[in-house]
Amino acid sequence: MDAAIVTVGDEVLAGETANTNASWLAGEVTGRGARVRRILTMPDDRAAIGDRVRRWADAYDAVIVTGGLGGTHDDVTADAIADAFGRELVVHDEVRADVIETVAAYRDANPELVEAHDLEIDVAAWAALPAGARYVLNDEGLCPGFVLDNVYAMPGVPDEVRAVFGRVADEFAGAEIARTLYTPQPEGSMLAALDGVRDRFDVSVGSYPDTDGHNRLTVRGDDVDAVEAAAGWLREAVEVVDEE
Repeated sequence: MDAAIVTVGDEVLAGETANTNASWLAGEVTGRGARVRRILTMPDDRAAIGDRVRRWADAYDAVIVTGGLGGTHDDVTADAIADAFGRELVVHDEVRADVIETVAAYRDANPELVEAHDLEIDVAAWAALPAGARYVLNDEGLCPGFVLDNVYAMPGVPDEVRAVFGRVADEFAGAEIARTLYTPQPEGSMLAALDGVRDRFDVSVGSYPDTDGHNRLTVRGDDVDAVEAAAGWLREAVEVVDEE
């Protein structure tokens, strides 16, 4: 299963908000055996988001889009995804009911804030999803997630991303596995070993600096036997100090 991740938000592009959603989602998807092929951060631009989603929905098995959902002026992601599939936005009764329930619970829990700031919520704006989309409950916030075809839309708040993804996580199962080795050897001393393992086994191998001064070698592939054999060959070819 090949997936792509799109993070939407002018604030992310401006460096005002760290893109923790993309790295967290990539780890979750990869950990389930699927492969992340692209990660992209985009501005709150309806036309650009719609074009990218349409192209990547055709190119990959799944596209995860985070950010830009909701009822404020810069929340254009639902519109953009609807555009990508030629759909209209519609308000689902179930979504409307959940939005109303969430707002009521917030009013009950924060009466002083509600009174001080004259809280007004456009329920229709928060509850509108592309026609035909599957609603995904957000247990951590007001904004719902949804799935349309192979596109998974989630709000941008990290806790809400985790809540929504948790409800669809089983849909990202794949066959890829990984084995990781740690070595004190510098990368320059492992060129022959890295070339050798690629030549001998049908796997991908990456070498990455680690925070403790060791290099991290990761072997990935769809064939368990090939990955295990490649990792075993590397253990003999380089000095391994630890692994997981």
